[in-house]
Amino acid sequence: MRSMRLTLCAGAVVAAGFAPAAYAADAGPSGVSVNPASPAAGSDIRLRAMGCAGRTGTAVSDAFVSDARLTGGGGGGLVGDTRVRTALRPGSYGIQVDCDGHRDRVRGTLTVPAPDSSPSAVPPASPVAPVNAGGGGTARLAAAHDDAHAAGPGTRQAVVGLVLASAAAIAVAIRSARRGDDGRD
Repeated sequence: MRSMRLTLCAGAVVAAGFAPAAYAADAGPSGVSVNPASPAAGSDIRLRAMGCAGRTGTAVSDAFVSDARLTGGGGGGLVGDTRVRTALRPGSYGIQVDCDGHRDRVRGTLTVPAPDSSPSAVPPASPVAPVNAGGGGTARLAAAHDDAHAAGPGTRQAVVGLVLASAAAIAVAIRSARRGDDGRD
């Protein structure tokens, strides 16, 4: 079972490497690229947003099942995954990217082709609109919370911890000294 998952994952990585990327008309120094270039309704896609100076962003489109959370190191753009709606009609759909809380910083276009009429062109089975994890809509808040915890404690928390540890050590020393005095009577 584990080797089958490993094989499937390796195959997906190889296939993604050979899939062409579609670039939006305005994808010069800033824009959104979509991989695969012409995704079918119900398929998973990878987005790359160029033109965001920060480390996080959100890509929004009527074509997506849910908003795509984008992350990255700045210079290489922001990257994230999402799924194209299963019941989506062929056509072009706008993509807007909010970067580090700044609305509509980068724009792009997603083009969904007409489905192939051959019997082999069956869209992958997927939910129509999965629910955001974390109580229906709180997933974004949880993600921000996780980002804050990933950074670790700050200087203020370290100083408070040292003060509390010192106070505990002093309390133990005083209590030990008092017990030593009570035993000598």
